[in-house]
Amino acid sequence: MKSAMRAKEKERLGTIRMLLAAIKQREIDEQITLDDTQIMAVIEKMVKQRRDSIKQYLEAERSDLADIEETELALLQTYLPTQMTDEEMDALVGAAINESGAAGPQDIGKLMGVLKPKAQGRADMGKISQLVKAKLSTL
Repeated sequence: MKSAMRAKEKERLGTIRMLLAAIKQREIDEQITLDDTQIMAVIEKMVKQRRDSIKQYLEAERSDLADIEETELALLQTYLPTQMTDEEMDALVGAAINESGAAGPQDIGKLMGVLKPKAQGRADMGKISQLVKAKLSTL
């Protein structure tokens, strides 16, 4: 935050302040001190909100607001671990199917339970879910 202030990067500073406020709000609401995984969950939630907002702004033809959200999204993603590629997600889902013994669409919940701890913060869980449904529907 200090480096953003010194460099007079208004967008970055605003996004960092928004992130810190969200973290502090959750700590106050739940009366706990967040650990790293919980902070990652807050960041992921904010990333998801930005993606949804961008989609809605583009549908409403408000590219000016979408550009602001895209800037915030890019800055928030710098605080997340590097994202998995599609090939890595595919390999992870395949390994989880073999590990859990999933036999069909009825095992989606069990499979997602195995995948979530491994992919949390490194992949979009929506994409993982779609990939799981596609793979299990072909079994």
